[in-house]
Amino acid sequence: MVMLLTILYCGVSLFLANGVTKADREPLEHIPEEYNLEYEDVTFQDKQDELTLRGWHIQGNQEMPTIIFVHGLGNNRAGDEALDLASRLAHIGYNSLLFDLRGHGTSDDGTISGGFFEQNDLMGAFDFLTGTGIPKRNIGVIGFSMGAATAILALSKEPSITALVVDSTYSDISDLITQEVSRKTALPDWLVPIFIPGTKLAADLIYQIKIGELVPGDAVKKIAYPILVIHGQSDDRIPVRHGIQVHQSAHPDSKLWLVPEVLHMDSFLTYPDEYTIEVVNYLDQRFVSQ
Repeated sequence: MVMLLTILYCGVSLFLANGVTKADREPLEHIPEEYNLEYEDVTFQDKQDELTLRGWHIQGNQEMPTIIFVHGLGNNRAGDEALDLASRLAHIGYNSLLFDLRGHGTSDDGTISGGFFEQNDLMGAFDFLTGTGIPKRNIGVIGFSMGAATAILALSKEPSITALVVDSTYSDISDLITQEVSRKTALPDWLVPIFIPGTKLAADLIYQIKIGELVPGDAVKKIAYPILVIHGQSDDRIPVRHGIQVHQSAHPDSKLWLVPEVLHMDSFLTYPDEYTIEVVNYLDQRFVSQ
């Protein structure tokens, strides 16, 4: 009986750890030409693993800041209505860099990790921009879902970037793993937390992913400036409490926009004008205050 339970425990833990590393590679469904945008196809390396990442450098006003977009799991640079938002920012003058994370879009394969390794992708994008002569102080980041968590984790270690918008972030990935166990298995809720230590161990030993470090709700405390947190109140994928927790731990002047009756990643799609205003007002305040 003990052996059977041990095998079951290890099997479920391996299943969950493996699930963290999987995502469908979706095709690019839109291109900048659809929005009459001036842009350049770009390639660059991530910060550590020598992966080639691909993206679009969208031109607004060269004198204005550049915003790096970081998409979510299973998406790509053309998803999350990112091109529409980038187009609206370009008309105001903001430049944008939209790129595919490892294992997504047209970028190289790499271990997907819920944000652990993806931090290197974001910092590769940052290094690419600074390598073109863009001042560090003129670069901001907007992240969506896993990309939002990735941005918090990365920027908590990179103080030269001082503008951050996070949409539908998670606060602690362990909570999401617990949620996924409940969703994908018939295990009772009270039993689910038992598998978290095994999942963390399996992810570390097999994939070198340190799940215990994927806690944006703690990492955001190291970001010494106000951020903008956006979250749909009816988010069915990453519950709204995650966004609230991140905001509570962030700089006291940070803003939280809870969007009523909106599901996961649907805030811009549902309220594009209001969304753009919130983002632009925040970015203007951050870059003017420097």
